[in-house]
Amino acid sequence: MNYLKFYYFETALFLYLLKVSYDGIMNARGDFMRKIYTECPVEYTASMIANKWKILILRDLLTGIKRYNELTKSIVGISAKVLTENLRQLESDGIVVRKVYPVVPPKVEYSLTKKGSELKPIFDLMNEYGNKYKKK
Repeated sequence: MNYLKFYYFETALFLYLLKVSYDGIMNARGDFMRKIYTECPVEYTASMIANKWKILILRDLLTGIKRYNELTKSIVGISAKVLTENLRQLESDGIVVRKVYPVVPPKVEYSLTKKGSELKPIFDLMNEYGNKYKKK
């Protein structure tokens, strides 16, 4: 019995040390959330706009400042949870700025940073590519 207690303690300690040595942040599911990049600039850029929702959020923010509700209405099929998670990730990556106004009800606006605005040529090329091949 004592052996099992020691084994569980040893396993928990190993996992903790592994987590600390990895220097990552774990989310509620226990997944590491830290991004690790190689030297490839394409991989770095792709990781910034890694999923469908981020691309659509950035598409909408390229036209100007948007409130949370405006983003919810313009991005069909996105849940509030997913929108919030993606906005937080974009904010932590330095692509989006969140401005909170101290009023009741709360007013929050999202806009692109300089780093985010520099993604515009990529979106222009994606738009051109989509227009060229979507009907074929």
